Amino acid sequence: MPDELLQRFSRKYAPGAAICREGEEGEEMYIIQTGKVRVSKRFAGKNHVISVLEKGDFFGEMAIVNRIQRTATVTAIDDVELLVFDREGLQNMIARNTRIALTIIDKLCRRLQNAHLKIQHLVKKDAEGLIALHLSSVYQELPVGQTSVPYQKCLEEVSFSLELPMEEVRKTLEDLQGAGVLGLEGDGLRLVDREKLHRITESIGKEPASSS
Repeated sequence: MPDELLQRFSRKYAPGAAICREGEEGEEMYIIQTGKVRVSKRFAGKNHVISVLEKGDFFGEMAIVNRIQRTATVTAIDDVELLVFDREGLQNMIARNTRIALTIIDKLCRRLQNAHLKIQHLVKKDAEGLIALHLSSVYQELPVGQTSVPYQKCLEEVSFSLELPMEEVRKTLEDLQGAGVLGLEGDGLRLVDREKLHRITESIGKEPASSS
């Protein structure tokens, strides 16, 4: 993207800064240039992490397309630089480069697919699939070069976020270790096979990882 556009539309946020909040009025969308953000939504009195977005991803588009309130809270995980566009700015950008519109459509389709997977797992009461989806976000959120999370903290957060019994989560984490997806090193739970973890998130109707 040309430097003049970066300078004109660029906005920076420090780690932990709230970029937008659920329920707020919004008139801008954001495209991530550097860093990662956490997308969360409040449900039944608890905050649930929906996804982690990084360079090339975008969010907030519904506010300028449908002019609705923000449907989620987005928080900077590390130092983040964003390109910020209002409705007119987005229209002008698309008019100059139609490939941008195709990229946005492609990413929206991927989001719908991911949402559909979550609904399937919920309908099937598929704990392993839900835990795998949650772990995908946890490991994606880690800084570059870090591949493990504290085991007990991960256990408690997954149980709390998904409202699953802790023993059920513990058993699933053990099964994932046995399947070669995760590895336990001291107090750290390490991601061993990202591709296999991803396959489990698409495992509706298939045998669980512990059976492989």
